Amino acid sequence: MKVRHKMKLGNVTLRNSFLMSAVKTGYGDSEGNISERHLAFWDKRSKHVAAVIFEPFYIDKKVRELPTQIGIDSDDKIEGHKRLVETVHRNEAKAVAHINHPGRMANPKLPGNIYVSASDIQCQNGGQKPKALSIDEIKNVQQQYIDAAIRAEKAGYDLIELQFGLGYLIAQFLSPLTNKRNDEYGGSFENRLRFGIEILRGIKSNVKLPVIVRISGDENFTRGLTIEDSIQILKILESKNADAIHVTSGNVCESAAWYYQHNFIPKGVTWQLAKRIKENTSLPVIGVGQVTEPTDIAAIFNDQKADFIAIGRALIADPDFVGKYLQLVEGRIRPCSSCLTGCLGRIKIGKGLQCEINPEVGRELEPLVRADEIKNYAIVGGGMAGMEASITLKKRGHNVTLFEKDELGGQFNLAPLPSGKASLQKQIDYLKHELEDIPVIKKEAMAEDLIGRYDGVILATGSKPFIPEIDGLKEYKWAEILYETNVPQNKNVLIIGGGLIGIEIANTLTDYGNKVTIVELLDDIGRDMEMVSRKLNLMKLQKNDVPVYTNTKVVRAEGSTAILQKQNEEQEIRIANIDIYVVAAGMHSEKELLSKLENQISVYIVGDAYNVGDVASAIQSAYFTCKEL
Repeated sequence: MKVRHKMKLGNVTLRNSFLMSAVKTGYGDSEGNISERHLAFWDKRSKHVAAVIFEPFYIDKKVRELPTQIGIDSDDKIEGHKRLVETVHRNEAKAVAHINHPGRMANPKLPGNIYVSASDIQCQNGGQKPKALSIDEIKNVQQQYIDAAIRAEKAGYDLIELQFGLGYLIAQFLSPLTNKRNDEYGGSFENRLRFGIEILRGIKSNVKLPVIVRISGDENFTRGLTIEDSIQILKILESKNADAIHVTSGNVCESAAWYYQHNFIPKGVTWQLAKRIKENTSLPVIGVGQVTEPTDIAAIFNDQKADFIAIGRALIADPDFVGKYLQLVEGRIRPCSSCLTGCLGRIKIGKGLQCEINPEVGRELEPLVRADEIKNYAIVGGGMAGMEASITLKKRGHNVTLFEKDELGGQFNLAPLPSGKASLQKQIDYLKHELEDIPVIKKEAMAEDLIGRYDGVILATGSKPFIPEIDGLKEYKWAEILYETNVPQNKNVLIIGGGLIGIEIANTLTDYGNKVTIVELLDDIGRDMEMVSRKLNLMKLQKNDVPVYTNTKVVRAEGSTAILQKQNEEQEIRIANIDIYVVAAGMHSEKELLSKLENQISVYIVGDAYNVGDVASAIQSAYFTCKEL
């Protein structure tokens, strides 16, 4: 391990080379104020990093990305920001104010939001059509940036980060795809860059704080800004006294998978962009993107791809990620799988930032404490909920025994099998490791194994596939078809069910030359998927010409021919030459043991056994139930 100390960004000395990158939390209120949840969240994550880049602060309430985003749009918010700065300063970390205007990417669902851009070009992937800013409006927006920077300095921030990338407003001026102006802010490269450079100059003229400029090294879509464009932008930023360059990739509108660094995106590509930038500048360069393992840190620093590393989701999953890397904190790193389920997914549905593998995210104000009375608990089921229940109870001081007849991890052992999801195996391995001191009995728990022997039972028996009644359907597969020894090749496969499981099976089977058809009873597919994962999977289905029948059910099977019927239509559809039927029509809770335990012993139901959901819900269910026992 190579530890780097006492490095500088501008005139600010940092204790090491690690920054927490900006992650949206959704922990605020409708007025953009800083909450106790914010303070607790960033307090835990500033113990070992050199600096925290906070979530994007809005500079105008009418251009928010989230209804609960932090604002820096008025002087009355300075006191709240002072508290945030003081929180990380107590941990000897520096505070970075990330200032941004989303332009046309302001949240289209927020009442009162306005949508502006360089030109009136709508994002092709959704959102409102923006109004092209007039010259007077440009000057007003630029002043909003400057005023926000002045407030940041008054609040005690150590640095400013200015967003020039990811498809936000400054990037909308930079790109010839979104900037069709014919005045001094459009046309030539210099004109398109003028809007952002004037903001940078205005901030540098009004505050003494160093300014980090964040850019997309490559927007990663056809006709988007490339690394060559970014190097050209870099040269001008350098001449205008930017203090550091933070290199990411993607565009929030056109290439969301790169923007979010989804696990479908190859790790390391964004680091190479940082290296190209570093080779062309004397400014400090910050690299970012799927830095989730100590080996990632070594890969970046050993190859001199960047001077600093910004880490986001790995610090959500494990607040001590950097501390453990620096050997200042003991323990195994709780892994981030770049799945977006808990972070992006929960924010999108209004629950605020969470994490698939860490149930404490967003609940830092509710610490886990030892139990007042030590009891003996049996956990029935060693899936993700069962393992989390065992670990949580053990941490609280209880005596724990886990019953699992099959493989630990349960049905989540299938989760890493679909294309692009191998990183999910890290979650299973982590929980297994944390179970090392907990006895595991490899058998199916019976009532007589539990009643009279334990003070309580945690029922974590999960769920099982729902199999609809289909006339003539006798042989079929489920998700176990994805195990390496089971995967067919060059077959005709009919998948009954177009939810997450059905879609991921379909896309994985197409990788092996199979011809796949999906039949879904509802009017859309992938409704239960996280937004970016859904989009990527649907794009792959389309690319591979996978037929999808919605509002349709399989009414019967006649050997290798399936008979389909659309809702409200009498005519039947026949699909012939089917080699394999796969049923992925949903799941239902498995709690058969409950009736034998009720009124005999205290029983607590967690995970899918309580309510079928995703793994984040299962782990949270187990954690918060056992936290109170």
